[in-house]
Amino acid sequence: MVKDVAPQKIREWRSRLDELFLTLAGLFGRVELRRRARSYLVGLLAPVERKSGWQLAEAAGDATPVRVQHFLSRAVWSADSVRDALRAYVAVNLAGPTGALVVDELDFAKRGPASVGVHRQYSRAAGRVENCQVGVFLAYVGGHGGVLIDRELYLPASWTDDPERCAAAGVPAERVAAGALSKPRLAEAMIARAVAAGVEAGWVAADATYGHDSDFRAFLSARRLPYVVEVPLTEAVSELEEDGRVDALVERAPASAWHRLAAGACAQGRHEYDWAWATLPGSCGLPAGFVRTLLARRSVERPAEVVYYLCFHSDAVAREEIVRTADARWAIESCFRAAKADCGLDHYQVRRWEGWYRHVTLAMLAHAFLVVTASTGAGAEAVRGGAPAGSRALSWR
Repeated sequence: MVKDVAPQKIREWRSRLDELFLTLAGLFGRVELRRRARSYLVGLLAPVERKSGWQLAEAAGDATPVRVQHFLSRAVWSADSVRDALRAYVAVNLAGPTGALVVDELDFAKRGPASVGVHRQYSRAAGRVENCQVGVFLAYVGGHGGVLIDRELYLPASWTDDPERCAAAGVPAERVAAGALSKPRLAEAMIARAVAAGVEAGWVAADATYGHDSDFRAFLSARRLPYVVEVPLTEAVSELEEDGRVDALVERAPASAWHRLAAGACAQGRHEYDWAWATLPGSCGLPAGFVRTLLARRSVERPAEVVYYLCFHSDAVAREEIVRTADARWAIESCFRAAKADCGLDHYQVRRWEGWYRHVTLAMLAHAFLVVTASTGAGAEAVRGGAPAGSRALSWR
């Protein structure tokens, strides 16, 4: 949300928004529906305190939220088609070979049991178990910033095991039949869609929820998608027969293995950390020219705080690029904060499946518009190379 902007800049933004909406207009069949879609998008971008039904209706000049509610729940249009248009918009304006596809989840607190997918589960925002919905999101993070490009609502078994409850909330029959898909499986589906759509990205990054899942890592490596994924300290490295836990391996790293480098995607700004990187032994089953590596990040102020990553990439990648990708993982947190604060990502008052996907997708589109508009258009950072090739021994560098 932007305040105190010069009139010329506002006119420029309106022109850019018109250009964007021209690419979307065909997704909304009737003139009235197109007008409603545009007013909803404008409302998400406007300095409205809460982007809920009543406030968006007032911003559009409506006396009641009936038309907004109809647009989200009963009007005929596809949130997935808008998602595809959003992804294409980001691919054209922000994507590049050094960008990363980043996976993370966001929870939405809900009091009652009727909202689709709501369940008593761990809420990261609250730091405890409470009633909430959880969305799994895919972001694109590059030199011009980060934007959310895909989303899936996580359905716990308490929902998928109750077809009547799902039907009442509008959950598609095929989604119910698929059962309680885990968050890594939802992430795989979104990554596969991005790759199939031709989104240019050199990396995939994720936290330990996904990095700990060996099937998720296998999914990426089978498709030759380089990754840097966080893992818990108890994660065992299968390439080593004994003492293969990542924390034990890092504890034995010599002092010369640690290198101080800056990282700056977290909310607290740029900080320096000590980083250690080792090539894992064994290349059986890996594509030619690829290696697996272990990366560790240690706090300078609190050396006992160590974060561990497993990586898969070309054997010519430089340490700095691995560190940059690990750091990019945190950029999705900034995406969440901005999409919530500026575009009302979490301001919805819908309970059904279709309404959730429609509001969330349009809020993602609004945020992408802000990021693209703010972009300088400068070229993405060049890929760095020249790192020594991996060996069969655990080699700290």
